[in-house]
Amino acid sequence: MNKPSSLLVLAFLILSPNVLLVLQRPVTARPLYTDSRWIVDESGQRVKLACVNWASHLEAMVAEGLSKQPLDVISKRIISMGFNCVRLTWPLFMITDDSLASLTVQQSFERLGLLDSVAGIELNNPSLLDLSIIQAYKVVVSNLADNSVMVILDNHLSKPGWCCSYSDDNGFFGDRYFDPDLWLKGLTTIASMFNGTNKVVGMSLRNELRGRRQNAEDWYRYMQGAAEAVHKANPDVLVILSGLSYDLDLTFLHKQQVKLSFEGKLVFEVHWYSFSDGGDAWSRGNPNQVCARVVNNLMRNAGFLLKQGWPLFVSEFGGDQRGTNVNDNRYLDCFFGVAVELDWDWALWTLTGSYYLREGVVDLDETYGILDWGWTGIRNSNFLQRLSTIQIPLQGPGISNLKTYKIILHTSTGLCVHRNPVTKSLSLGSCAESEAWDYTPEKILMVKGTYGCLQADGVGKPAKLGFLCTDTNSKWEPISDSKMHFSTKLSNGRTVCLDVDSNNAFLTNPCKCLSEDHLCDPGSQWFKIVNSTRIRSSTTARLRLPSEKDQVQLEISNGAQIEEGRSSQ
Repeated sequence: MNKPSSLLVLAFLILSPNVLLVLQRPVTARPLYTDSRWIVDESGQRVKLACVNWASHLEAMVAEGLSKQPLDVISKRIISMGFNCVRLTWPLFMITDDSLASLTVQQSFERLGLLDSVAGIELNNPSLLDLSIIQAYKVVVSNLADNSVMVILDNHLSKPGWCCSYSDDNGFFGDRYFDPDLWLKGLTTIASMFNGTNKVVGMSLRNELRGRRQNAEDWYRYMQGAAEAVHKANPDVLVILSGLSYDLDLTFLHKQQVKLSFEGKLVFEVHWYSFSDGGDAWSRGNPNQVCARVVNNLMRNAGFLLKQGWPLFVSEFGGDQRGTNVNDNRYLDCFFGVAVELDWDWALWTLTGSYYLREGVVDLDETYGILDWGWTGIRNSNFLQRLSTIQIPLQGPGISNLKTYKIILHTSTGLCVHRNPVTKSLSLGSCAESEAWDYTPEKILMVKGTYGCLQADGVGKPAKLGFLCTDTNSKWEPISDSKMHFSTKLSNGRTVCLDVDSNNAFLTNPCKCLSEDHLCDPGSQWFKIVNSTRIRSSTTARLRLPSEKDQVQLEISNGAQIEEGRSSQ
């Protein structure tokens, strides 16, 4: 290849081709459909479900938190945190047991002795007290819709209470509290009740099937029948099917896919927590090795559906928001890498800051909750920053007509690599405005549309941009089992990895925690290079080179046109 002139090299190196800016388009139309592995609207444009779970299935059968804050305040807070969707749970017996369905909100709390909760609802949501629990549920759905929040109705269990255990008799068809006919009646009742309701976009037919009775044959029999019944009662909603073993296992679909009379509405769901992977596996094992093993299992058990062209909704994930749980912290670093790479739809567990009553404890603090105990503030703002990275779609139908480029994500901060167009320095910033990169077959990371490449400058030194990209310090290989360490060799032969220090400086250091050591945390050195077609905002940039006799002015307009002007003496 002929070398470009030095002026052009400098011009393309210093100027950013664009600033990446993408906003999740407001969802104004209902219903939603599926297009291969994507969820789309009526125009065929992708709608990414970026949801939060809101529990309404415990003993009181009322959406949690209404004793702490007004309903409309909670709905508006959901939107302000970047979520576009709520997975709103409900217990089957709320619909099918007349002795429960006939209760008013006040009566439901009083029978449980929750008088403080009654007083709180009287203060914050007084209009709900005399409504039946079903009417109150409908009011919650309606208020979410009024605030442009999509709703997925999730049948969480039959008997109201905390979910789940292997032997709670709520787990599988034929269990004491899981009569298939009663379940079908409840599903069709809810489907009909919300037929035509604005923003109700999906129904999750049953949460976390489990227990000694579980088997694939009955799964096909009952889940296919229920899917048909729900679609008949409400053709608009997405029909969401969970798997076996606490919604960790959909492997039976490798051999036999479901057979339904309708198309364009079927979504599968899976759950993934740190404890899904063997208790405290993340803190007991080397994180690179655990991440690799767990992700391989996930793809074998459920992720294969994406490759087969089916949407996969990760309808529950989450961790301790206090940030002190090593098991959860390591798992979440791995999770965010996979979530960005696969760009799947998801629902965080949970919105709930505290419960009216959970497992016998009144006003229990929920450490997984994105909101605090009083439902007034965000429990962990850093975690919310990380979530923002996966709230906006990277790819899919109608996202843009741009050619695919790469972004470099740091998984433990949720930030992406940026370039200063003047100083050429690299730093971390919002992924909505990330630099666009090419990752060549030679393992060189090039700033897209320029001759600049990512280079290592030494141990403990900031990573930099250079334009002589044939040296060993320009070649970045993924190493370690997780494939999230990116290493290169310095001129002295020493191997270093991309790293981020405590001040979020982007630099290179000796590679750490590659294997065996379970006490070492590799999070600062975990990066993902992933595809994106996000819309790139139009910018105008001007470059004046040092020489007054030789100026180059580049105007970049609408992200496409480059105009070069030269003047010489």
